[in-house]
Amino acid sequence: MRFVTLEDIKDVFIKLHQRGSNFLLSKLKITPYARTKSAFNQEKIDCANFWIIPEVRRRWNRLITGHSDIGYEAFLSANYFQNAKEFKVLALGSGDCSHELLLAELNPHWQIDCFDFCEKRLNSAIKTAKDKKLNNIAFYLENIVTYSFDSQKYNAVFFHASLHHFDKIPHFLKHTVIHSLKPKGYLIINEYVGKNRLQYSKEQIVHINKALQSIPKEYRKIHKTRYYKNHFSGNGIFKMIIADPSECVDSENILPAIYTHFDIVLEKPYGNNLLHSTLKDIAHHFIENDDFTADKQQVLQNLFKMEDNFLQSNPSDYVFGIYQLKNKE
Repeated sequence: MRFVTLEDIKDVFIKLHQRGSNFLLSKLKITPYARTKSAFNQEKIDCANFWIIPEVRRRWNRLITGHSDIGYEAFLSANYFQNAKEFKVLALGSGDCSHELLLAELNPHWQIDCFDFCEKRLNSAIKTAKDKKLNNIAFYLENIVTYSFDSQKYNAVFFHASLHHFDKIPHFLKHTVIHSLKPKGYLIINEYVGKNRLQYSKEQIVHINKALQSIPKEYRKIHKTRYYKNHFSGNGIFKMIIADPSECVDSENILPAIYTHFDIVLEKPYGNNLLHSTLKDIAHHFIENDDFTADKQQVLQNLFKMEDNFLQSNPSDYVFGIYQLKNKE
């Protein structure tokens, strides 16, 4: 476990350039809840993280659905729960609800209830739902941890990149998720399930640096700065807690807790063990615009091959899964 690292110091400097002093000052809020809320309560965030790269997203699609141009929402909608006359879904930590809105469009027979604590993002989602005339999706501004959900109300509980923000996963899963599910209900996740607080092993950090060094220097210039990304030293606990106390707080327990109470219907690991940290703050070089060259495409393919090799002997940090409740508890 690393308390403070050089990576933390660099990250503060980079965030100052990318998101301004007001964002950094928001991290001086006293309560963990307030600091967590400050990390999410923005409609748009200017960043250069790996998920903005189209080829990375196509890779996810291939690993999850088998087709680079089919996302998991379309795959899920085409292959599961189509015979149900009514299908009630509880979406927790929905943010701007982009995935839930798409699922509502694709599945008119679903009723989706979205819960989140970020007013700006939910307001944006409400506007989108009105513009698209979606009547099968509702939005609730609530603190999920303290909210009292109805027992056995939902056919499925859905998380997209939010379950890893909840603490004491076994307790949360049993007393919030399972409590809300009908007998034999479903849990659907698209989640980070790796090390708590991103405390990667020494082996993983070594491979991240090998991946980073495979990228030509010109593509390692950090977003909105004049500096280059030359080395990754791992994340420190202190910065993780200050920046967002909820980030990956108990992520290691997600899959073990799920396996205790649910049967696997479908589980698709899709990596990101190296891509996440390697491409952080330099992903803007690989956006498909007029500057996207064959050389950049080859850089990405080399990174994908390195990650595939790493995954042969290491568990995936990210998983898409559908699970069915064994017995109501």
